[in-house]
Amino acid sequence: MITSSSFLMLSLVVWTGGGAGLGHLTAGPDTACIVMEIPTEGRLSPLDSLSFDVGGHPVKICYGRPSARGRTMIGGHDVPYGRLWRMGANEPTMIHTTAPIKVAGIELEKGSYSLYALPGEEEWILILNRSITQWGHIASYNYKVKEQEIGQAVLERGWPENHVETMTFRTEPGSESQVILVLEWEQSRVRIPIEAVATGG
Repeated sequence: MITSSSFLMLSLVVWTGGGAGLGHLTAGPDTACIVMEIPTEGRLSPLDSLSFDVGGHPVKICYGRPSARGRTMIGGHDVPYGRLWRMGANEPTMIHTTAPIKVAGIELEKGSYSLYALPGEEEWILILNRSITQWGHIASYNYKVKEQEIGQAVLERGWPENHVETMTFRTEPGSESQVILVLEWEQSRVRIPIEAVATGG
């Protein structure tokens, strides 16, 4: 069970209002993902999450799961190469960590962050951002959000063995203190190393 009250207040936020904007944000009863603007019921791209441990500390990924439905998404009209993408649908993909970690070599303190990418044919650029209150579409990535970028990392683009209809995150084992976060969709696969950060004591 996650016991850090500051982490809970930051990451366990649920949408309780209606209409545009952020509305009223309140702390949820458990490890709920952040939801805004659109109720989760009936979404074409359902909200999903993946929880795992890194160095013995809980980490959680929250993301919308779009499906191709006969379209070419990555490298097509909706997710063109070289354009900022929320790595999912609806809200930006978010990572919640209860301890310091490194994501693709970028160090994060415990807390909540948004993840974006610039997909490419051979390489992707991963972008980590402190802002977690904006809608995921590129139009919401204004200068105030951009100013909160923490860092970028280059990821090698791979290819799944078969077409992946619905975008998914999964994990692969790494070293003792490392987990590999894998994103797969259509004909694209990227691996994101996540490792624990040694603390003094």
